[in-house]
Amino acid sequence: MRAATWWKVLGLAGMAGVVATGVAVTRAERQRQAYTPEQVRDRLHQRHAEIEQEQPTAD
Repeated sequence: MRAATWWKVLGLAGMAGVVATGVAVTRAERQRQAYTPEQVRDRLHQRHAEIEQEQPTAD
């Protein structure tokens, strides 16, 4: 193969990687946005309680 062909193959592989990354990010964003505000709040409270049990504050 000529050098120009290798650059074309490398460029196409790079573009395929960018597209695959975009698909993964979009899918994750859709799942993240699927939570209601109440679900997010409840999960944050739950995580905070777990952390407080593991490391009590030194007050």
